[in-house]
Amino acid sequence: MIDSPAPKAPIVLVNLQDTFSFDSSSSHLGVLESYKIPEFCWQNWLTTWLKLLAPTIVDRDVCEITLRLSDDREIQQLNAKYRDLNRPTDVLAFATLEGDFPHPLTADFVDEPLYLGDLIISVETATSQAKQHKYSLRQEIIWLAAHGFLHLLGWDHPDEPSLNKMIIQQETLLQIDSIKNYHLSETNYSEITESESIASTK
Repeated sequence: MIDSPAPKAPIVLVNLQDTFSFDSSSSHLGVLESYKIPEFCWQNWLTTWLKLLAPTIVDRDVCEITLRLSDDREIQQLNAKYRDLNRPTDVLAFATLEGDFPHPLTADFVDEPLYLGDLIISVETATSQAKQHKYSLRQEIIWLAAHGFLHLLGWDHPDEPSLNKMIIQQETLLQIDSIKNYHLSETNYSEITESESIASTK
């Protein structure tokens, strides 16, 4: 008997929106460290994360998320509107899928990317936390993206044990080779070519 091939994990497309800029309003942050990471890097990392976390949760070849890099002002407005918490936070995740996977697909949408949701990260809050944790700013942003991505896949932390479990999973996600190599490198990551990034995730 010939075994059926293993299900192929979907590719995750990333709609990267960067609305943050280091201006006079953020001068209190001190050293203005670069935080930009190319969209193709995010796509490779998130695709790898989905393969590690839940490779068969969706019967779709392509998934999609929006990753928005913003500031404290915008994320506070969103936090107040959707969570009734009128204060800035580091990351918000708005999942479009609820309940157990997989979800039934209709013929009209089976060929469309499955939209997993939106991640919004405050670069201002991430900068403060990076200093506190003694991380680079990019490291902190990747950490927050991993946390938000887990939320999009249904993870939550209503109590300390579940939060600890989630943190352990985040640490695992950040151990993929392309991210580990990035943390060890002093190279400006925006100068790394797409082919180098793809090769490092294999």
